[in-house]
Amino acid sequence: MNVQALTVETSPIADIRQLILLLDGRAPLLWMRRNQGLAGIGCALRLEFSGPTRMTDAAAAWKQVARLATVTDPLGRTGTGLLAFGAFAFDESSAQTSVLIVPEIIVGREDGQCWVTRIWATGETAPEHGVAQNPLTLHPLGDEYRIALLPGALPPEGFRAAVSSGIERIRAQQINKVVLARDLVGRVPAESDLRRAITKLALGYPDCWTYAVDGLIGSSPETLIRADHGSVNARVLAGTISRGADAEDDREAALNLATSSKDGDEHEFAVQSVLKSLRPHTSVLATSEIPFTVKLPNLWHLATDLEGTLSDGSTSLDLIAALHPTAAVAGTPTDQALDLIRELEPFDRGRYAGPVGWVGADGDGEWAIALRCAQVAPEGGITAYAGCGIVLDSDPERELAETKMKFRPIVEAFG
Repeated sequence: MNVQALTVETSPIADIRQLILLLDGRAPLLWMRRNQGLAGIGCALRLEFSGPTRMTDAAAAWKQVARLATVTDPLGRTGTGLLAFGAFAFDESSAQTSVLIVPEIIVGREDGQCWVTRIWATGETAPEHGVAQNPLTLHPLGDEYRIALLPGALPPEGFRAAVSSGIERIRAQQINKVVLARDLVGRVPAESDLRRAITKLALGYPDCWTYAVDGLIGSSPETLIRADHGSVNARVLAGTISRGADAEDDREAALNLATSSKDGDEHEFAVQSVLKSLRPHTSVLATSEIPFTVKLPNLWHLATDLEGTLSDGSTSLDLIAALHPTAAVAGTPTDQALDLIRELEPFDRGRYAGPVGWVGADGDGEWAIALRCAQVAPEGGITAYAGCGIVLDSDPERELAETKMKFRPIVEAFG
């Protein structure tokens, strides 16, 4: 792949607390948690990939982009200099392209330090966005809108039937676990400001990664991988229960999740799949001793943290290629789970449950699993997804209820 040589300049700026208000309302680029992260404006370079080698192809292309770039970065910290936002399709057969997008302007914020990076084709004129000259220029949100998201290709009764079929395959010992999803669809009005939905997600789920990449918008609680100067860490989430109605019910819900054999089995499959994928790339790899519960506004999740040291020079793009798809979003064994998903889900997942995040020039980066999300098409069509891990003890009605809870962030953000 031939790529354009880029010129990149980073400089410090005064603190900006409203990253979302810098964004283009119809083509937002964002990676943020607890009001810290990266906002992108414009497009200096767009790379598209597809098929079974989409992530390894992206890793190779990104190395070429980084090699050709001329970078001035006096700050030299994580998130400065050349970087790209990325979103990858879940399935190798997906019709949805996978992308790396290098913005023309990137504004970063971390621990009170803010910076702006300008990126343009070498030999051409630097971008003239207002933020580059006056970083405090914020754009108010556009008109309000509310839309209803309705059942899509797999309505509730179809999802219950798919779950029952999955359980039958597990009982027949054809598979250990499969993750099945259903969809909701709708349409946003023409010229809608997508920053409205992003703002609701960021405010409602501050401990999640709120992201926007090429129309994919969501708030994910699950870190697929973070690579930073030779260290890697990840957070595996699998096993879910609704929050309680009051404090006592909430404590009981968390305890029930922590002691559930069904959720424990589902979680262990996910942890082991990540460990198996990371071991060839690490010299040290450790996990939290026992799974712990993570509290979100609407759900409890069962979680395990992993930390390690890279031993083979892998970039974050190399690592997502090795990790995806984990048992948390596909199942176990992986190939059989993917075949069953293709059989039972009557839709293309697109980028749902695929890696979403960013990568820097040195290959370091942060990637989440694209959960609690919706894909907004250029013409305004919107598709949201939610899924559940199906194991032997799963119950179709409970799994359907779980998807309703997982849809809540997106339904409320657009409703």
